[in-house]
Amino acid sequence: MSVRALNHIGLHVLEVDRSRRFYAEVLGLSELPRPEFDFPGAWFALGPGQELHLIGKRASGDGRFKECHYSLEVEDLEDMAAHLTGLALEHSGLLDRPDGARQVFVADPDGHEIELLEFPAA
Repeated sequence: MSVRALNHIGLHVLEVDRSRRFYAEVLGLSELPRPEFDFPGAWFALGPGQELHLIGKRASGDGRFKECHYSLEVEDLEDMAAHLTGLALEHSGLLDRPDGARQVFVADPDGHEIELLEFPAA
């Protein structure tokens, strides 16, 4: 069980188009294809294998901030989920993303949301 890399940073934004223009035109980031989620957003490359995900919806209201999070790619998501369960840490369980990746969300002690991510085998 190990973390491979920082995969992405997710930021909640109020106006996706305004933020898209800022990150593309002001910072010069390249926009990436994005899975067809049921909420608006945009993805940008931050460097090799690292991304910025703009999320156009309000916080979930449950006191946790999935919309503002960072994501760590892990080697074995099921093993990581079992590890979290063994530590009695509340987490989302295994979730499937529209692009085939799998996720688990867990909060740190201050409530910062962390997405643990595993891509399908190539």
